[in-house]
Amino acid sequence: MKIKGEIIVIEDDQDDRDFLMDIFESLNYPNKIVFFEDPTKVLDYLSDEKVKPFIIISDINMPKLSGFELRNMVLKDKIISEKCLPYIFLSTSQDPENIKQAYGLSVQGYFKKQEIFSEYKEMINKIIQYWQVSLTPVLQM
Repeated sequence: MKIKGEIIVIEDDQDDRDFLMDIFESLNYPNKIVFFEDPTKVLDYLSDEKVKPFIIISDINMPKLSGFELRNMVLKDKIISEKCLPYIFLSTSQDPENIKQAYGLSVQGYFKKQEIFSEYKEMINKIIQYWQVSLTPVLQM
């Protein structure tokens, strides 16, 4: 398991990034938190064999490349897909079509962004705790 790996957060909105950073700081996980404002830079980063993330948390509605497009690219990239990274969507949308499309891309979760700090923190904590105990294949890279 890669439970000490990086938590990758792909979020174009500065306020949302700041809110998530405050949440992660308050949770005090040992994981390094790596934020990407530009989703087009994520694939190169994840392709690096030295990079062994713990989880990817991604927004959906972003300029240049949507979360759906990025997820599809991750699935099609052999090097990245073999890392068996949990991929979670965080969105303001509760549109059933978005949720259906997300699960059609084999995401491991779709969660609504919360406005209240304590509720958002609890949700993020539950997501991370789940993946800390979930078994995934460990590849020798």
